[in-house]
Order: sequence, then C-alpha cells, then structure tokens
Amino acid sequence: MGRRQARETALQVLFQIDVGKIEPDFAINNTAKEFGAGPQELEFAQQLVKGTLEHIDEIDAMISGVSKDWQLSRMANVDRNIIRLALYEMKFRDDIPPSVSVNEAVELAKVFGGADSGRFVNGILGKFVRDGEIEAAETAASIKKV
Repeated sequence: MGRRQARETALQVLFQIDVGKIEPDFAINNTAKEFGAGPQELEFAQQLVKGTLEHIDEIDAMISGVSKDWQLSRMANVDRNIIRLALYEMKFRDDIPPSVSVNEAVELAKVFGGADSGRFVNGILGKFVRDGEIEAAETAASIKKV
C-alpha cells in the first residue's frame, strides 16, 4: 500500500499546485500530515512531485501531442495531473515498469476522477505505450531486473 498512498499524496499535491497555485514544499508537507503518509511514502511522493514539476513542460507537450481532441487546459484537472504523474514515471523513472504506472494511474482516476476518467487516462497513456515512446523505458527496466 505504500507506493499507492504515495501516488495519492503526489496527485493531491500536484492538484493543489496546478489549481491552487500552492508552493510545492508547503503542499507536500501539508498533505502528508493531513493524510498520515509515513516517511517512505513521503519520500516517494516528494520524488514524484519534484520530478513531475521538473519535467512539466516536456510532459505537457507529450500530452498535447497525443490528445488532439482534448486541449490540456480543457482536461479535467484531476485527469490532467494523473496523466502528468504517470508520464513522469513512465518516461523518467526506470525503476518503475510503465505497465505499473498505467495501472496505478487508472486506479487513481477511478478513485479521484469522474465516471469516464479511468478510460480516458488509460486511452491517453495507452497511446504512448502503443507508439513505442515508452517501450524503451519498459525494456530498460526489465533488463535491470534480470
């Protein structure tokens, strides 16, 4: 449950930063205290948030490139931040298999998003996997485990 809770924390922090324009460190500490994230969950959530924010322009460009029918600004705030978080994991974290990132994102979307969020998030992330953009990361991750 540790990493899932960390992803939930990271999502809530990214949402606060995106929508409320809250400072990242304040949002992380506040959210962690409110939801009782332990030290390991907090550390992983911080890595996810900081990494996502560090690469946000590239991630947003990636999303805009595949979501022709949905401008980034028109996406539901929750869905947009779930996709950002998952793409950060998929593209920049070789310790997390992309399939895990997709599955976790879909689960987050089912919990925090609207009725169609799970399908929407899966559809967007699936395009990256099908187009091979994330395939190299999946291969690298599986090679390291051997």
